[in-house]
Amino acid sequence: MRSDIAFKSNGVTCRGWLYRPEGAKGSTPAIVMSHGFSAVKEMGLHEFAEGFCRAGFIVMAFDYRFLGASDGTPRGRIIPAEQHEDLRAALDWISVQPGVDPARIGMWGSSYAGGHSIFIGAYDPRVKVVVAQVPAMDPGHAMRATAGKEGFDAYLQMLVADHAARNAGKPAGEIAIVAPPGEPCILSTPDSYEWFQRSTVAKAPTWLNRTSLESVARLIEYAPANVIDFIAPKPLLVIAATDDSLIPIAEMRKAFARAGEPKKLAELKAGHFDLYPGERCHDEAAGLATDWFKTHL
Repeated sequence: MRSDIAFKSNGVTCRGWLYRPEGAKGSTPAIVMSHGFSAVKEMGLHEFAEGFCRAGFIVMAFDYRFLGASDGTPRGRIIPAEQHEDLRAALDWISVQPGVDPARIGMWGSSYAGGHSIFIGAYDPRVKVVVAQVPAMDPGHAMRATAGKEGFDAYLQMLVADHAARNAGKPAGEIAIVAPPGEPCILSTPDSYEWFQRSTVAKAPTWLNRTSLESVARLIEYAPANVIDFIAPKPLLVIAATDDSLIPIAEMRKAFARAGEPKKLAELKAGHFDLYPGERCHDEAAGLATDWFKTHL
């Protein structure tokens, strides 16, 4: 049911998995999947993809350049515009695969990639249906809400100093993705550290617990919420977590209100990571996405 795949994105090889439903005949709808900030496909995409495949969809899940099984250096670099190019290249690839109906392609993304799904869904006519799970709507505002104004201003000072150093030819600065309480990192909530620890042990040996400070600067500037209204009339499902410590539910509701119909906001009584495989709300989140794709794709 699953095979390894590779495709080029701006000359860099991205790698992933392709799932085909058993016994599928004729033109079949497809779903393109990708993961959140720094995460790789082994960290929970498999279970979502299998469920979509059982429901009758061809499914493509891949790692962005600089991450996981994909090529590119420096490792751990996470720039939204570059990941957008990888998603467009994934759409190029899946659109011409045997058995895929290019007029019925959906996009699913979680967390940072949930934001990417909104962004690409707004601008790429090949995407017909969008599912965004706990999506990054406006990371700058979310980070300021989490860190407070003083903490956020300290981040900005650090990023300015890093830019000046890189501009002078000095090595780029890095920061951990997650760390124990009290240690510097980009995803500083306790549940972030706990989930990444659980998800990487023996499951994702290629995951790197670091990224560049330049990646953090681009994260802060990124705001998919600004284009959410461009998605309509494509069907949009946003799966939110009311107890999300990374993306405040108020920010999610505010952004969703700007989206056009048809749309649905499903609010689960959960934290940010409770929607992933092995966690308590995974089945509900996966079921919502599957039903949305079956209805609209």
